[in-house]
Amino acid sequence: MKFVQRLPQNDKESALFMLIVSFISVNIIAPTITGFEIGFSVEHWLAVDREIIFMWPTVIVIVLLTSKAGDFLASKILGDGENNFEAAMVITAMCHVFLISIIMSVVGAWLGTGHISMEPITGFFYNWPRNFTIALFTETVVAQPIARSVMSLIHSRSNETVAATD
Repeated sequence: MKFVQRLPQNDKESALFMLIVSFISVNIIAPTITGFEIGFSVEHWLAVDREIIFMWPTVIVIVLLTSKAGDFLASKILGDGENNFEAAMVITAMCHVFLISIIMSVVGAWLGTGHISMEPITGFFYNWPRNFTIALFTETVVAQPIARSVMSLIHSRSNETVAATD
């Protein structure tokens, strides 16, 4: 029951879930990675904040493009057995973040700097582990738990409404 209550159950809820997760993620991950690259300051944070307008739709597109591959990878790791809800969520998030972080380590740098260069590609193996760790922590500890709590709240209110009309 916990599994069903805390996850999207239709396309509208899936879109809301994705918007919540991506909004939180972009607003934490991009400034944190930028801070490690050029330093942490209000000035740098404001510069990143202006770029988030372009980064957010890009993240959503990349999430949609990698969704099936992430689910496939997670299913291979989880197998067909009964899995603990939390374990399944962490493995699934890890697989999705793995794929998204590979792409965003390059594309995000291009968007953030405003130009396409070889630097994100040549520095990939230096930057990607850090980017992956920041993204995985943000997804598993902040963004997805908040989005799952919103789903749970929506479903509990929906169940209360159904119960009140019966």
